[in-house]
Amino acid sequence: MPSPRTVLRQLAPWASWWPSALALVALALVPLDALARGGGGEHYTRPSSDRDGGGDGIPIWILFEAFRLVFRYPKVMIPLLVICGVGYWLYKRNLHPTATTRKALDQYEADQRTQVTSRDVSGWVNALKLKDPAFELEPVLGKVRRLFMDLQQAWFRRDMTPVRPFLSDATWQRFGVQLKLLDAQGVRDAITDIEVLDVQLIGLEQSEWFDSIQVRVQARMRDTDVSANDTDAQAVEAARRARMETFTEVWTFVRKPGVQTRIGADLFQGKCPNCGAPYKGGAANRCEFCNAVVNSGNYDWTLTEITQGVEHSRYHRTVDGLLQARQDDPALNLEVLEDRASLLFWKWIDAQSRGDTNGLSKVATPDALGTLNSELDGLRRQGRRRVFLECAVGSVDVRLLEVDPRGYDRAHVEIRWSARMGVGPVNERPPQIPTLPQRFVFTLVRKHGARTNTANGVSTDRCPQCNAPLTDSAATACEFCGTQLANGERDWVLSSALPFEAWNVREGASSYRAPPARAPVARPSNGAPAVASSGSGTDAVLDVQERHRLLYMMAAIAASDGTVTPAERRLLKLCAERWDVEWSQVEMALNAGPQLFERLVARGSPEAEVFLRNIVEIALVDGRIDRKERRMLESAAGHLGLQEKLASMISDR
Repeated sequence: MPSPRTVLRQLAPWASWWPSALALVALALVPLDALARGGGGEHYTRPSSDRDGGGDGIPIWILFEAFRLVFRYPKVMIPLLVICGVGYWLYKRNLHPTATTRKALDQYEADQRTQVTSRDVSGWVNALKLKDPAFELEPVLGKVRRLFMDLQQAWFRRDMTPVRPFLSDATWQRFGVQLKLLDAQGVRDAITDIEVLDVQLIGLEQSEWFDSIQVRVQARMRDTDVSANDTDAQAVEAARRARMETFTEVWTFVRKPGVQTRIGADLFQGKCPNCGAPYKGGAANRCEFCNAVVNSGNYDWTLTEITQGVEHSRYHRTVDGLLQARQDDPALNLEVLEDRASLLFWKWIDAQSRGDTNGLSKVATPDALGTLNSELDGLRRQGRRRVFLECAVGSVDVRLLEVDPRGYDRAHVEIRWSARMGVGPVNERPPQIPTLPQRFVFTLVRKHGARTNTANGVSTDRCPQCNAPLTDSAATACEFCGTQLANGERDWVLSSALPFEAWNVREGASSYRAPPARAPVARPSNGAPAVASSGSGTDAVLDVQERHRLLYMMAAIAASDGTVTPAERRLLKLCAERWDVEWSQVEMALNAGPQLFERLVARGSPEAEVFLRNIVEIALVDGRIDRKERRMLESAAGHLGLQEKLASMISDR
């Protein structure tokens, strides 16, 4: 048996580097998403959260010690590193939901939301045949399948011109802005091995102005991000190394009622859907023979919306004020109004991303344009700018129409969207931030007595007088006929774009109870059903996106004073667990601080009261508030300066 002195002599070298060994173990246990960017490309409907990295990376000292140990003691350290890595992988696989698991759950949810019966489909087909005897479902589904493949190729090549005649103006604007945002990041989307698994009719809505069909497209592909400078061949090669992913989308097409199917004479055959003459395309989307606007929905099916299957919801909408507004404008319809709002949204995003509001000059009031220019000029003077890393829209819904016979009517349109956005130095990317669900209300105004131009259909980026396409110049009048456009005399223009809380207070909307949003209704983690609000100033449905938004705002408020206490962190972690929000995303929100939002709600303000009521709503989803939830609410009320109102908010429920 060796003497104690000999044992100590043998252990001495190990004792000198045991801190470094611990560093190596720590390195092995670091989650993989701290080492590399999350997988998955930026497809046009892919949720950005699937691609977000987590955390701030690995401290330099750990990396230094780890590599020093590997080179000094390779026989011991390399096996240790492998063992720790395998152990961590098994731990994550068995105890934690991975990105793959979340995607599988999303796919399951999408399948459930888009299931219909054959009886439903037969009923919808018969309803369409009553107006159009030549309508057949299979040829329409075949065209959707072909359009899907053509659209993927156009997206991959970063040129949507080949599919422009099939897209509404708002959908066309959306793709254009998304491609610009990708280019600004210095990346492009690489996709390959595209397969369409199934195409199915899953819905029909009919009105006096449009027939609207929803088509489920189930497909799979390989998808990843590459450098914007990569060639098509390099991008395809990179995509082939990505995992094959299955996804579900719902495509919405609209067509004017009474339009007859023209067999062999449509855009897929290169012919005008109105007169059957050869159609050569062009920026105006007009037939050179009959002057028909081919993407208006007046002559054939036009694609107006693409949503993820997990966000699809079938419901009947009621909009306060719609019947009254139709007394003066019988052709007023939600399809055109929501398409116009979507168009304005993407122009609004584009203007902020580029720091140039010319594209809004013809579709926004002078006051709205002046406010936005003032904000952008203020950032420029500071050497800063707004940056949108990714942007996607979940829903666009008219909430309220206000009629003013002596002035301008107003349409309030709620837009649910998400983005990784922030304010950072010019020509530099902002700090890593989570994908933030946003909830804005866009207010559009139009002079009372103006009528919806049915000749344009859903082609909403046109002059209401001469139907010429609008340009992106700074002029506020149509450059073809001289009609003034920005004043709202003839068509809906943007008056304001406000976060939900600010709109709720500013518009005096606290007494208005909104219909369910198109975003999915969440199922709380405890299995209880989501609860609709019965009080004023709160949302009708608290869905998963809304829980994310509220929790990120809570984190930003907690970090606004520069310090996040352990108690605050514990309470935020409790909310993340109960609200089914990934903690790494909340940590990113804490690190980003107040800059995560356009502005934080002011202490003691009416906006803060709306925000706190929504948090109370979530806490009461199971009908009670336990001790931990009460501490969380008290902490939030303290930050918001509303301690004295918390008790009454709880008792009101």
